[in-house]
Amino acid sequence: MSRTLCAAAAGLLLATMRISAHHAFAAEYDENKRVTVSGTVTKFEWTNPHVWLHIEGRDESGKVTSWSFEMGSPNGLERRGWTRTALKEGDQVTVEGYCAKDGRNVANAGTVTIPDGRKLFGGFQSTPGAPVK
Repeated sequence: MSRTLCAAAAGLLLATMRISAHHAFAAEYDENKRVTVSGTVTKFEWTNPHVWLHIEGRDESGKVTSWSFEMGSPNGLERRGWTRTALKEGDQVTVEGYCAKDGRNVANAGTVTIPDGRKLFGGFQSTPGAPVK
């Protein structure tokens, strides 16, 4: 094979590996297992490839627990009204999301009610109910 063809094949292989390595909603989260948690923000990580929201609060059964909510990319969230300073430690929020399939207190955020009362979508583009952009 020519060098150009080999380079093109290698580039295609690398691009495909990167796309398949990036997980989809259905790989980790159960769209039939919803959770709503109201509580206090303990950490808001504005990082690539996904933002993380950590809260301590009461789940639907009233038990105090720590939860980590995986959110969309910073770029995607900005298009939906989010900013890196939208939440800070100590803020009170309510998050509706989808539980991890492995049973940990990890979920994919759907709707996040932030301190000013606005409800913003926080999930991946592949999260059920994601706004079309």
